Amino acid sequence: MSGGRTVSALLARRADLSPTVEQVRLPDPGPGEVRVRIRAAGVCHSDLSMINGTLAPSFPLALGHEAAGVVTDVGPGTDRVSGGEHVVLNWSPACRTCWHCAAGRPWFCDTAGRPSSARGATADGAALHVTLGLGALAEEVVVPQHAVIPVPAELPFDQAALLGCAVLTGVGAVRNTARVAAGESVVVIGLGGVGLSAVLAARDAGAEQILAVDVTESKHALAIAAGATDFLVSDGGLVRSIRARTDGRGVDHAFECVGRATTIETAWRSVRRGGGVIVVGMGARDDVISLSALDVFHSGRVLRSSVYGAADPDRDVPALARDVLAGDLDVTPLITHRISLAETPAALDRLARGEGARSVVSFPG
Repeated sequence: MSGGRTVSALLARRADLSPTVEQVRLPDPGPGEVRVRIRAAGVCHSDLSMINGTLAPSFPLALGHEAAGVVTDVGPGTDRVSGGEHVVLNWSPACRTCWHCAAGRPWFCDTAGRPSSARGATADGAALHVTLGLGALAEEVVVPQHAVIPVPAELPFDQAALLGCAVLTGVGAVRNTARVAAGESVVVIGLGGVGLSAVLAARDAGAEQILAVDVTESKHALAIAAGATDFLVSDGGLVRSIRARTDGRGVDHAFECVGRATTIETAWRSVRRGGGVIVVGMGARDDVISLSALDVFHSGRVLRSSVYGAADPDRDVPALARDVLAGDLDVTPLITHRISLAETPAALDRLARGEGARSVVSFPG
């Protein structure tokens, strides 16, 4: 292809092959598009879902969707940002015209959230696809102007990157979907970047009990640093342990941040009558939940999901940035590994093993 620039990106050739760093060719910004030099990018479980069979993107695929950087070039007709601005990438930009957007629910936008879209080419000339319209585990991206959100220049890039996915999703589940109130009790099951963000938000909301659950004891210190009052290792007695800490009733809210039928069912049994279960993790199509029809009626519980934190990123990312800069939301406990682009395959392996929280790639300025 003519024009454009060659950059390094994390590329998956097929779902059954480990991704590698390769050179790809990105086009110049067209009308209403911007080029962003990536300065920091998180390695998210959704990137793993692109290559482990959970989702069905097109290949070859540039991975990555959680990132922050600096606008370096804009195409004709671009009026949202200008060169030099610091921005967070938005993998689910709302069209603002579909039925869901008009109803005030842009997280359900008809045009957003597709697993991949075509943009650019690989070094051997194959059509390149990019994760969630971004492909942000790369030195640069070219994206529609509505896929970037300006943030203050004083916000560190590594923290800004997390606002685009993990923090927006986890905090949004607590603030927007469950609307946790001061004095309530919550359990968060699964302590990756999203789960720990939910713990942070529960603490910020004034929850009296914040029970944090994971399959490994190694998450204990991370949970406490994020604000959990209790840490529990998931085992066969988990529901009994949760109920024992809540006078036998169960918690007011359960946040399932794993995306598996078994943990959703555990979350259901851990909630008091009339309480709520919020499914935050994205699961597989054939992983089926089994609930008793009598229990559904008798318990009065509500089971719902929280897609992208039920957030409007154009509104909520700047608000989160203000919270971080004011010291009201400390996202630094989420970052457990600081890595280079070449180390991202190992970070994906850690995700698959459930180790750590967020690995953040730093790119030179």
